[in-house]
Amino acid sequence: MGCFLLGACLPLEALPPTETSIPTQTTTPTPTIVWFPPSATPTLSAFSTNTPVPEMKPGIGAKIFSDDFSDEINWDTAVSDDASAIISYNRLSLAAQPNISIASLRRGVTLKDFYAEVTARPSLCRGDDNYGLIVRAIGTYFYRFALNCNRMVYVERINSGVKLILFEPVLSGDAPAGAPGEVRIGLWAVGHEMRLFLNDRFQFSIIDKSFPNGALGLFARSAGDTPMSVTFSDLTVYDVEYIPPTRTPSP
Repeated sequence: MGCFLLGACLPLEALPPTETSIPTQTTTPTPTIVWFPPSATPTLSAFSTNTPVPEMKPGIGAKIFSDDFSDEINWDTAVSDDASAIISYNRLSLAAQPNISIASLRRGVTLKDFYAEVTARPSLCRGDDNYGLIVRAIGTYFYRFALNCNRMVYVERINSGVKLILFEPVLSGDAPAGAPGEVRIGLWAVGHEMRLFLNDRFQFSIIDKSFPNGALGLFARSAGDTPMSVTFSDLTVYDVEYIPPTRTPSP
């Protein structure tokens, strides 16, 4: 923004003297109408410049793999009366009966530092039903980044069936409110830090040293007395080469 000052100067010339006229009648002065009354000149305010947001996904490099969910050999699939994991029409469909969880891991891949994105579409989902990413899974040890159908997001660490919440549920405007819905889930993981993104917007970060690497998977869980289902598509995983900044030693 800027301000412009406009000015004009008229040429000065010698003007011939005029004769002094003798007034013949004294007139009563009339008030001058001010069509545009002067107003106080506003004081310009100084606006602070916002600090640029730092890059929250640094170091993303080459693509490790992408998966269009066209081959069920790449995923754990199963069908039962309680739950199912099926590859169909280029999607992984997870369905669970009330109070049942279902997960499917990507076979043949162990990841340490990576960035992954996948699109989730809940089709039956209400209340505390939840779905999302499983990362760094080895047997019964893994992290679970969850979205529930009340638009809350959080992180759990599962250790041989024992669940510990690492990040308490918080409301997110990017999480779908039940079904039907759609969200692009992203996870940046380097070293002990993991950052969650929804629709390419940063949500939160956690630091945990328990599991340094492992498999990648997807899950769905019915938390109430109704079934839930969700589909996943368009998975892409990238390598990340990034060394976190060294902290300045305290004096």
